[in-house]
Amino acid sequence: MLKLLIFMIFITILLNLIGVSDGLKCYCDICPNSTCIANAKCLTVVVKGKTGLVRRYRCLDKIEGQLLNGEHLTCNTPKKQKTDNYRLCCDDSDFCNRALVPTLAPPTTTTQSPDEDLDKLEFGTAELVVLISGPVVLVSLLFMIGFFAYYQYQHRRPSGYMLPPDTSNADVAPFAQQGTEGLREMMIEYSGSGSGLPLLVQRTIARQIHLCEIIGKGRYGEVWRGKWRAENVAVKIFSSREESSWFREAELYQTVMLRHENILGFIAADNKDNGTWTQLWLITDYHENGSLFDYLNRTQISIPQMIQLALSAANGLCHLHMEIIGTEVHAGKPAIAHRDLKSKNILVKNNLTCCIADLGLAVRHDIATDSVDIAPNDRVGTKRYMAPEVLDATLNRTHFESFKRADVYAFGLVLWEMARRCSIGGIVEDYQLPYYDMVPSDPSLEEMRKIVCDEKYRPAIPNRWQTVESLRLMGRLMKECWYHNAAARLTTLRIKKSLAAMTSMEDTKVTVTSSVKAVNSSHIAVTSSVKAVNSSHIAVTSSVKAVNSSHIAVTSSVKAVNSSHIAVTINISAVDSSVRAVNIRFIAVNRSEIALNIINCTVDSSVSAIYSSVSAVDSSVISVNSSDIAVENIVIS
Repeated sequence: MLKLLIFMIFITILLNLIGVSDGLKCYCDICPNSTCIANAKCLTVVVKGKTGLVRRYRCLDKIEGQLLNGEHLTCNTPKKQKTDNYRLCCDDSDFCNRALVPTLAPPTTTTQSPDEDLDKLEFGTAELVVLISGPVVLVSLLFMIGFFAYYQYQHRRPSGYMLPPDTSNADVAPFAQQGTEGLREMMIEYSGSGSGLPLLVQRTIARQIHLCEIIGKGRYGEVWRGKWRAENVAVKIFSSREESSWFREAELYQTVMLRHENILGFIAADNKDNGTWTQLWLITDYHENGSLFDYLNRTQISIPQMIQLALSAANGLCHLHMEIIGTEVHAGKPAIAHRDLKSKNILVKNNLTCCIADLGLAVRHDIATDSVDIAPNDRVGTKRYMAPEVLDATLNRTHFESFKRADVYAFGLVLWEMARRCSIGGIVEDYQLPYYDMVPSDPSLEEMRKIVCDEKYRPAIPNRWQTVESLRLMGRLMKECWYHNAAARLTTLRIKKSLAAMTSMEDTKVTVTSSVKAVNSSHIAVTSSVKAVNSSHIAVTSSVKAVNSSHIAVTSSVKAVNSSHIAVTINISAVDSSVRAVNIRFIAVNRSEIALNIINCTVDSSVSAIYSSVSAVDSSVISVNSSDIAVENIVIS
C-alpha cells in the first residue's frame, strides 16, 4: 500500500511537471511551454498596433480579470471597438485558439443605430447642468452688455448736433469754453509720421461739431460748414450708400507722411446716427474762398497770382505723386495718384495758395509688390478732365506711372482755366470750362472720346497770350501737359520747377518795375528841386539888388561919418596942444623933484658918516671892556 501511494504521488507530480491537467489546454504566447489551462475558453485577439496588426493568444477564465490595453478580456467585442481590436473564443478542443484567425472590421461611414447614439449621449449630472445653464447665462450676459452699451450711447451722444443754417455764435460758445487748445495746436501736439488725430480724439471732436450751413452738394452727399470751439471746419457728409467711398477717402487721408500745406488738412472721421439714417462724416480744414472753380468764376487774377496758384497746386500734386522711402522703424509714404483732378477739387486758401482735396478715387502704389491699390467702388472721374488713354480704355491699370500721367493731363486743363482769368491790359475773358465750345455742359464718354482721342482737339490758346512772356510760357507748359502720348508729358516735378522759374522771373520784373518807379520818383523830386533852386536864385537876385541899394545908403552914411571925423580930428588937435602945455609944466615939476632927491641923497650920506663914527666909538668901548676883563683876570690870578 505504501508503495502504491508513493507511486500515485509520483505520477501526480510527474503529470504536473509535464503540464497535464484536467482543464482545457490553450495556446498562450506569454506562458511557459506556450501552454495555459483555461477554466472557460481559449481566446485569440487581434490588435491594431503602431507597426501593424498583432495577435495575442490567452486562456479565458470564468473570472474575467485579465486586461488587454486597460480593458477586461471578454469574448464579446463592442461594436465601437471592432475597428481597433477583435476577439474570438473557442472550447472545442485543446489548442483550438491557435486555428482562430480574427480580422478587424473595415472602417464604415454607415449611420449608427439609435442605441449607439444613446450610448454616446450619456452625460453625468454635472455635464447636464453645465449644458443647460451655460447657454442661458451666456445669452443673459450678452443681453446685459448690449443694454448697458446702448444706455451709455444714448446718454453720452450730444443732442441737437445738426443745427439749422441760422445757428448763432451763442450756441457754439459753450464749446469754446471747454478749452483753449485749437485744432492747429492739437495737430502739432499729436503730429507724428502719420496724418490726422488719434481715433479717440477724432470721435471726441466729431461729437462736438455744430453744423451751420451747407456749402456744397454732390453725388456722394453734402458739404457743410461747421463750428468746433468757435473754429470753422468743413464737414463732408456721405450717405450710407457711399460707405466704401467714405472709408477709402478717410483711409487715404491718414496715409503716413501725407500731411502737406498744399493738401487739404484732415481732422477726423466718424459716423453719426441722426435717428433716421446713418451719416458718415469726414472733417477737414475749412477754406472760405471755396474751390478754384468758384474763385475763378467770381474773381479775375493778375499774372503773379496765377503763377502762385499754379505753383502751389503743383506742389501738392508733386507731394502726392512722390514716394518717400521709409526705414526699419518708420514707414514711408507710398506714391498716390489722384484720378479726379479738376478745378472743383482744388481749394483756394486765404493766402491765395491752393490745396488738393477729394481723395476718394485716389490709388496707391505698393512698392513691395509693384502693384496698384485701386479703390473698390464704382465711381469714375470727371469725363471732361479724362486723359485720352482713359477715354479710349488703353490705360495700363497695372502700371502706376499711367495714373500719374493722367493726373498731369488734367492739371494742364486746370492751368488753362487759370490763364483765361488773367488780366492783360485790362482785358479779362469770362471763366469757361475746358472744351466748353466743343462739347455740351454734361458730355458723355463718347462725345469726349471723339473730341480728345479721334480729332485730338485741345483747348484754344489765344494769340494775345504771346504778347506776355509769362502767359506765353504758361501756354507752352500746358501744351506739354496734355500731349496725346502719355509718355511725352511732363512730370509733376518738372512742372513745379518750371513754375518756380516763372515765379523768379516775375519777381525780377516786379523788382525792375519798382526800381524804375523809384527812379521816376527821384527824377520828379530832382525837377522839383531845380524849380526850387531857380526860385531861390530869383529871390537871391532880388536880395542882391536890395543889398546894393543898402550899400549906396551906407556909402552916403560913411561920407557923413567922414565929415564928422574931420571935425573930431580938429578938436583932437586942439586937445593935443593943451596936453603938450600940461606936459611942459609936468616936466618942470619933475625937475624940481629931482633936485629935492639929490638933496635927500646928500643928507643920507651925512647920516651914514655919523653912524660910522658911532660904530667906531662902540668898537673902542668894546676894546676897553676887553682890556678891563683881561686886567681883572690877571688880578685874580
